[in-house]
Amino acid sequence: MNAIKLSSLLSGYPSSSARKSCRGLYSRLFCSATDTVVQVCSEEQEVVIALGSNVGDRVHNFDEALQLMKRSGVQITRHACLYETAPAYITDQPHFLNSAVRGVTRHGPHELLRVLKKVEKDLGRTDGVRYGPRPIDLDILFYGKLRINSETLIVPHERIWERPFVMAPLMDLIGTEADSDVVVGWHLLSRLSGGLFQRWEKLGGESLVGKEGMKRVLPVGSRLWDWSQRTSVMGVLNITPDSFSDGGKFQTVDAARSQVQKMISEGADIIDFGAQSTRPKATFLSAEEELDRLIPVLEAVRELPDIEDKLISVDTFHSEVASEAVKNGAHIVNDVSAGTLDSKMHGVVASLKVPYIAMHMRGDPSTMQSSENLQYDDVCKQVASELSARVSDAELSGVPAWRVITDPGVGFSKNMQQNLELITGIGNIRDEIARKSVGLSHCPMLLGPSRKRFLGEICGRESAAERDPATIACITAAVLGGADIVRVHNVIDNADAVKVCDAMKALRSSKGQSR
Repeated sequence: MNAIKLSSLLSGYPSSSARKSCRGLYSRLFCSATDTVVQVCSEEQEVVIALGSNVGDRVHNFDEALQLMKRSGVQITRHACLYETAPAYITDQPHFLNSAVRGVTRHGPHELLRVLKKVEKDLGRTDGVRYGPRPIDLDILFYGKLRINSETLIVPHERIWERPFVMAPLMDLIGTEADSDVVVGWHLLSRLSGGLFQRWEKLGGESLVGKEGMKRVLPVGSRLWDWSQRTSVMGVLNITPDSFSDGGKFQTVDAARSQVQKMISEGADIIDFGAQSTRPKATFLSAEEELDRLIPVLEAVRELPDIEDKLISVDTFHSEVASEAVKNGAHIVNDVSAGTLDSKMHGVVASLKVPYIAMHMRGDPSTMQSSENLQYDDVCKQVASELSARVSDAELSGVPAWRVITDPGVGFSKNMQQNLELITGIGNIRDEIARKSVGLSHCPMLLGPSRKRFLGEICGRESAAERDPATIACITAAVLGGADIVRVHNVIDNADAVKVCDAMKALRSSKGQSR
């Protein structure tokens, strides 16, 4: 029953094997007494738990709730995106944050309920007005494939189908292709032939997201970032002697500080500091050597008055560098290896509670352009699959999807043709990611084609500095194709290109046109 495609569900079970299996599930789920209280204590069960908060530090409340659930016997395996939503039922109260998690537990359903109530109490929730303000609210949406109806617990949650702020995170936790018979069971519990997807569409579906009542956000620093409002520009600052484009230009603290001021004045939203070159065949530095270059610059830049409203990213694959950089003011960890070059990275990022840019690369900078690492049957499909696997590992280490930014890795383990396919195939990458995780497909996506060698191959430009016009063309295609963040060396010209693209997208959106 594994990996039954939901196209079978959506089209009325045309596959005879899928139809037979689904009917069997339907019989077990609904043809028995639906008011039976089911207790399961011996086998591990997959569960979905909704989270809500509108009192205090809402993101911190979520982080603490996940830690307490983990300690209490709930292993979190997948996270939804984070949604800021207008209050329902009682509207005179602060906005909520909402999300959901998927996990496994050996607790029976009523024992799980007791565990969650204790977590709520430990985080300061008291008895109050129903639907009123609360520091944390935890609800069991699904428990295995079972339907439960008792005095204290109803599963699926009785009002799940009428609440967009519950349905949107729930949809994030599944894929457009079911990964188990448990997920198929969740679709059947919706009691619609199109499963959860039809339930979501009946509420309004994706058209509801981004409106005043509900928006996806990413917590960074002290803010909630709605990345859908406009494309963000990340300016590159290489504090290295050997980077392919600007190595040696900004090694001194004064030169780096001056370049940061320039990029901010030209429209950069994020400054990405790199103290180790990741160009092909670059020499590896130790974490200590990298920190010796990086920390003095971070300390100097933090004193700039204009940096206060900007985000600082550190480009590193060393977990020790990531940790020290965040202590010294960095907001984001940008890892070209998505954790493959340092096994501690995911755990460290989880503890830092900062956004994590997971980039696709095969091998390491010294081997990434080998003939073996350039072998793809379908580059968009395989990059999406491999990147999804890395993010899944990060989630198991405690990095929630609501802190993940994806990067398909233009120029890393790809040749000219493959880079072009990625830049023009952002929609295909997202669709492929969605097969396993709808939530991950909604995460912000970064593209960084700036001045890279493949542009020189196309345009006959040997010098990286001569590739800015070609970069602008790539950035234009990427933004119009759905990129949320672009990483560039030449900020001023690319920032203008982004503004024009965003204006085009706004016009297209106002006319109801899809990407």
